[in-house]
Amino acid sequence: MKIAVTGSTGLIGTALLPALRADGHDVVRVVRHDPQPADVVWDPAKGTIDVAALNGVEGVIHLAGAGIGDHRWTDEYKREVLESRTLGTQLIATSIAALEHQPSVLVSASAIGFYGDRGDELLDESSAAGTGFLTEVCQQWEASSAAASAAGIRVATIRTGIVLTPKGGALKKLLPLFRFGLGGRFGSGRQWQSWISIEDEIGAIRYLLTHPVSGAVNLTAPNPVTNKEFSQTLARVLHRPSFLPVPSFGPKLLLGSEAADGLLFDGQRVLPRVLSEAGYDFAQPQLEGALSALLHK
Repeated sequence: MKIAVTGSTGLIGTALLPALRADGHDVVRVVRHDPQPADVVWDPAKGTIDVAALNGVEGVIHLAGAGIGDHRWTDEYKREVLESRTLGTQLIATSIAALEHQPSVLVSASAIGFYGDRGDELLDESSAAGTGFLTEVCQQWEASSAAASAAGIRVATIRTGIVLTPKGGALKKLLPLFRFGLGGRFGSGRQWQSWISIEDEIGAIRYLLTHPVSGAVNLTAPNPVTNKEFSQTLARVLHRPSFLPVPSFGPKLLLGSEAADGLLFDGQRVLPRVLSEAGYDFAQPQLEGALSALLHK
């Protein structure tokens, strides 16, 4: 397949592109800066994209969006987080819908923040949206792909959990503390963490390209854990102790209360029902095995 990918330089994109090429796909990057000769240039903020360059594309994977943990959640940055998702998704969806020869599938990013802070409640794709900033972002983000669905393009909206890789994201930030024996649970540690290894994140996206799945799809491993369990497991894999809890006031002072709650102290216990029922076989369904594979290569 000829596949266009946005967000190709991000945490997921940098792992996805070589995997797609190894599968034999012809990959076209959709970029804002420093384009290579085969790239498609776009600017979501200005609503511009080289539509003609998308002709012949058979699938689109849309991953672009500002990082939610990169800055304090000021009103200005919250607007950037929202618009980087909604404007980009709407631009991609309307552009491919207008093509004479449309791609057959759009795999479009979202996140399990859709569900909000839900305590011990088991959540799957049929669960209602929660409340809070991240929920509002995810709802508008997902709605922005409507033009593609209306045009008859299969849209799989991937609600991704915490992606585990030592190359970035939450795990990269935690590793120095845990390697020095200074890691521990955040707050009470009772908040649920729905995670997925980078291998399964990439594997699931590749699977969705070629299997007839549409609508919301949770990209999380089938065995979520509490933050306390996560911390203990990571420490065990690294052969380090884990007994120093991180009190909530520290991250809240650093990130602001809203961001700290949304990123660290709220939780979702999410199951990948749609993906499992579609037949995807997780390479790393258990946290300890996933961490061991990632950290002891």
